[in-house]
Amino acid sequence: MRTGLLAILVGIPLAWHLGLTAVAYYDAGRVGLEPPKKWAAITFCLPLLGFFIYLFERSELSYDPESDPYRGHNFNVHPSRADDSPLPTRDDDRRSLTEDDEDGG
Repeated sequence: MRTGLLAILVGIPLAWHLGLTAVAYYDAGRVGLEPPKKWAAITFCLPLLGFFIYLFERSELSYDPESDPYRGHNFNVHPSRADDSPLPTRDDDRRSLTEDDEDGG
């Protein structure tokens, strides 16, 4: 009984760990993250966290700057908080703080 329980408690997490490492290795080679051995080592040495690091790095491959809402360092501020923001928003025609300082305002 104890041997079976130990096999379950150790075997299942170990199988998941090795499976995630294998997925990272084969997928890295398929999508072009070179070298795939590096991503397998990261996934193997940092259990679960390494796989999430791989997923985040993989998502950067499909980055499209044209669809990025924050390109040009723009950000949205909720209208109820617009007076609290020291920086102008996209739809705001207020001047920036540096322009106010130059005018002596």
